[in-house]
Amino acid sequence: MKHHENVKIVAFVGLTGSGKSSAVEHLTSKGYPKVYFGGVVLDAMEKAGLDHTEAKEQAFREELRNREGKDFVVNRIVTQIHDLVNAGQRRIVADGIYTWTEYKIMKREFPGELTVVAVVAPKHLRHHRLTQRPIRPLTEAEANQRDWAEIENLEKGGPIAIADHYIINNGNHDHFHQQIDDELNHIKFYS
Repeated sequence: MKHHENVKIVAFVGLTGSGKSSAVEHLTSKGYPKVYFGGVVLDAMEKAGLDHTEAKEQAFREELRNREGKDFVVNRIVTQIHDLVNAGQRRIVADGIYTWTEYKIMKREFPGELTVVAVVAPKHLRHHRLTQRPIRPLTEAEANQRDWAEIENLEKGGPIAIADHYIINNGNHDHFHQQIDDELNHIKFYS
């Protein structure tokens, strides 16, 4: 843990279908580098030669957490962020602190540098988006199961509950992007 000069990390958190990834894409399209918590699991699945399904990802993620500890993903992300900072990056986007353990480690590792922004949306809207998404669409039952698994097994609610800022994503893209820009101007991410 060492404090870096003028480094700001913004982490977007939210339940599946909230629009977290869209918020991240809004920033990566402006040229900001990102670290992706979910990518650590997907990369590990690929290395293990597993094809990707929702059920397999969930089982694999939980197996990894049991085998390597609750902090296995965040430890890899912390290393990625330090590598970016050492390469001269001063503004970094984190896609998805998933667990309470990850939140605590990120706050400890990057004191004063990390801002957590929760992207929230009504459940019916999130679930509708999940049934419509082109990659890994979910049924209503699967969406409910995913919510419960994320809250119960991953403790995903904690980082959302304690976030520094909230953005309501009710489906209007321009308004959503404006809210993101307003929040990031507020925390001087863009300056």
